[in-house]
Order: sequence, then structure tokens, then C-alpha cells
Amino acid sequence: MSNMIATRDAYGEVLAELGAENGDVVVLDADLSGSTKTSSFAKKFPERFFNMGIAEANMVGTAAGLAASGKIPFASTFAIFAVGRAWEQVRQSVAYPKANVKIVATHSGVTVGEDGGSHQSVEDIAIMRAVPNMTVIVPADGVETKKAIRAAAAYNGPVYVRLGRNKVPTLFDDSYEFAIGKGCQLRDGSDLTFVATGLMTAQAVAAAEILAGVGVSARVVHIPTVKPIDEELILAAARETGAIVTAEEHSVIGGLGGAVAELLGERCPVLLKRVGVQDRFGTSGKAEDLLKYFGLMPENLVEAAKELLGKK
Repeated sequence: MSNMIATRDAYGEVLAELGAENGDVVVLDADLSGSTKTSSFAKKFPERFFNMGIAEANMVGTAAGLAASGKIPFASTFAIFAVGRAWEQVRQSVAYPKANVKIVATHSGVTVGEDGGSHQSVEDIAIMRAVPNMTVIVPADGVETKKAIRAAAAYNGPVYVRLGRNKVPTLFDDSYEFAIGKGCQLRDGSDLTFVATGLMTAQAVAAAEILAGVGVSARVVHIPTVKPIDEELILAAARETGAIVTAEEHSVIGGLGGAVAELLGERCPVLLKRVGVQDRFGTSGKAEDLLKYFGLMPENLVEAAKELLGKK
């Protein structure tokens, strides 16, 4: 792991690349293009960029109209606004008619930091996962973000991509192949499996390294597409290791942990521990301090793993 880059920065870069490659790509933003990094696209293709102002519902509705006319719209704002203020338009105008709209939300999770609990979206994965026809993607790093955005542009249908504010470690190189609905195993192991998404995947890798130092063999599975989830990869890990620890920068209710619990409950019941935000709102603080405060550090994953291993 090296090369720290924010997933929102990678989004800005690949969006400008896509704009040069495909004239049907259009971008909408809700007066936050400097923060969401859609400003890169706006500078290069001003005629295909639409600042909709602080009117997120209107932005999503307009994106649906552009999709109906054959364009490939990317609509961006902070996660709390994309999923919260525009909820009805996301459901009725995008998901219900299967409109080809890509909602790419930045500033998700508690690492939004000092903006505080009102702006820290810890329920957006759960909300979007419950919407029929919606694909939900949570990249782990900048490399995966670029590949995921390209996959979203090529995919015909509604997509929600969850990005972050802060720089995160780079886990993948250019040889990595992203595919919607597919996860990947980053580390083999036989005693238990970490199933992680977003920035928590790097934390899971670090936790597995700590456990290796005390003789515990931990597998690490990365799930970038929370919906549709890679069932076979997770079920294989459950059968082969007998214990699963999920990790996400999101509520443990309805997100990755919920998706994995539902899958295992129906098809392969094994020991399970969900690491994430424990049914509460965020709070103000520095990103790193908040990861510690909410128990989202490698040592918290190590503790969860040891708890499960004590039950095996």
C-alpha cells in the first residue's frame, strides 16, 4: 500500500478523461464542483457541465431527462444530499424507469470530519441498496475508482458510487480488473475472513498483517459492489474459514454487514461480526480521530477477529 489519493480526486481525473472519449457524457453538480472534483470536467467541457445550484432534487430530475435523451449523465454532490434531499427523484425518476443516471456522491461516512454528524452519511448504502434497479459501488482507492467510473459509464442503468473526502492508501495497480458485481481476494487465510468495502479494505489488510504476527491466518475479501454482491466469493470464504468479520465506514444496519448477514443467514450460517458505525449518527472531529472513536481501526478489526476465534 502506498500513494495516498482521495477517491474524489480520482473521480475528477477520470471524468475529464471520459469527457474527451465520449461526447454523450454530461455532468451535473449541486454547487459543489470544487469539492466533488467535477470542476475538472467543467473546465474542459463547459457546454456539457450543468451547475444546478443548491437544488439536488432538480439536479437528479434533470439528469433523468438527459438520460432519456440519450446522454450519460453523472450527477454529483455530497452523499448526505444525493441520497437524502433527492430521495424521491432517485426513486421515481431514476430507479423506477431504470434511467441511465450515474449518481456519484463524495464526502461519505464519518471521515467527512469537522462538518459533523449532520453531514456524515452513515446510511446511504443501506438506502440505495434497498432501491430496486440500483447498482451500488464503494471503491477502495483511486485506481479502483477510475475503473469503477468507467464501468458505470459503460453500464446501462442506474448506478450509485460512494466516494470519500480524505486521501486513502492505494491498494491496486493498473493491472487490476474491476467488474460490477465482482469482489476480489486480497489475501488468503484459513482461520477467518475479513469482508470489507471502501476505505475499510485497507484497514482489513492491516488487521490481517497484525494477526499474522500472532499466528492467525486471516483472509481479506474486498467487495466493491455492495449490490449486486459477489455471493459466491463470500460463501466460499464462509465455508472455508467458518468465521466472517465485515468492515465498512457506514452503519452496521443495511450496508455491507447487512448484505453479508442476509446472505449467510439464508445459505451458509457461520460466525459473523459486523464492524461499522453502531446505529448512531456521526459527530464532529478530525477524520483519523473519528475512525478511532467509532472503532474503525485495524486494532478494532483484530479485536473482532479474536472474539470470533474464541467462539470457534
